[in-house]
Amino acid sequence: MATTVAASTAPPGRTWRRIGAAVLYVAFAVATIVFVSPLFLMLSDAFKTTAEIVQSPPSLLPATPSLANFQTVLAETPYFVWYRNSLVVALAVTILAMFTSALGGYIFAKFDFPGKTPLFLLVLATMMIPFPVLLIPTYLIANKLGILNTLWALILPGVVSAFGIFLLRQFIGGIPNDLIEAARLDGASEFAIFARIVVPLVRPALAALGVFTFLASWNDYLWPLVAINDMDKSTLPLALAFFNTARSQRYDLIMAAAAMAVVPVLIVFLIFQRQIVKALVLAGMK
Repeated sequence: MATTVAASTAPPGRTWRRIGAAVLYVAFAVATIVFVSPLFLMLSDAFKTTAEIVQSPPSLLPATPSLANFQTVLAETPYFVWYRNSLVVALAVTILAMFTSALGGYIFAKFDFPGKTPLFLLVLATMMIPFPVLLIPTYLIANKLGILNTLWALILPGVVSAFGIFLLRQFIGGIPNDLIEAARLDGASEFAIFARIVVPLVRPALAALGVFTFLASWNDYLWPLVAINDMDKSTLPLALAFFNTARSQRYDLIMAAAAMAVVPVLIVFLIFQRQIVKALVLAGMK
């Protein structure tokens, strides 16, 4: 009897909170299924034959899983060359963009110099210009430098990130100035302060920026399409587009090639997911 009375006199706010939490869980579960389904189907189809993929009704799992599709893709294409090109470009762009963004963010956050605010606003303004508008000027600059149809043409345009400078400036601005002044009084150089104090304190933001930059560079298609002519210089998105056109009826091979291209992205996300969430939470608080 006492239990019944306690349940009936429970605060109505708590009941509504429980209902709201249940609705959120259901909504998140549905959203997860919607977003994960294409990835699951791609991985499943990579182990099927074309006949099994197009059959009706479709099957979620392969009847007889086989690695033949992966073996065919690796035997008929220079897949490892494309893989190497993508890794070299993505890693180089990520490392250089993280360095320049942290350095630029440190300068804009902790140094005073003439024209600082207009220059920072100019950096922010570049974020509002879509890349197709910059495509021709970037091509002309790359042509003048003589780096077209090389991996340098894919690396150099991504060395500086306006978004990265903005993100790191916001984080570095929260570092107490007294900490930096104390290091200067101890005789530390500006680069030592940057490397030993600033960078460790903004590691979550750097990790998030690194993941975003890596994914953007790994998935880039438009600029490699313009800058690269030889297949042995192609990155995976560009090479897979030609591969899909050449084998438009072999859905099994297309799924296998795409599945192998997704592996580095999944690894990067699984390793740095905590840093990504932490950086996004801190950015939202700021």
